[in-house]
Amino acid sequence: MFGFGRKASPRDIGAQALGGMVTAGEVLVVDVREPHEFAAGHIPGAINLPLSRFSPAQLPDAKGRKLVLNCAAGGRSARAMAACDSARAAVDGHLAGGMSAWAAAGLPVERGA
Repeated sequence: MFGFGRKASPRDIGAQALGGMVTAGEVLVVDVREPHEFAAGHIPGAINLPLSRFSPAQLPDAKGRKLVLNCAAGGRSARAMAACDSARAAVDGHLAGGMSAWAAAGLPVERGA
């Protein structure tokens, strides 16, 4: 009512929920962090499309899976999702809290490019 706090968007996906989708093979994760951040640790199976040169036209075919964006804390993936919305590119959501939330949940992290 007074702007305190932020309501979760229906497109915000929690770390545990995304972890289950990754395990089940139901999702393609697109990480919009820079390559050095991605190499330091990312969600297993994620692909890297850095926000600094991001274009919704570059999104891969998710082949029937959900397409979810992620970044370090949720800000960059929200911006990428807004760009996708403007371009009418199909994105199902983004990881609320980003890799920080993923790591805090104790979920697996891959290293390297």
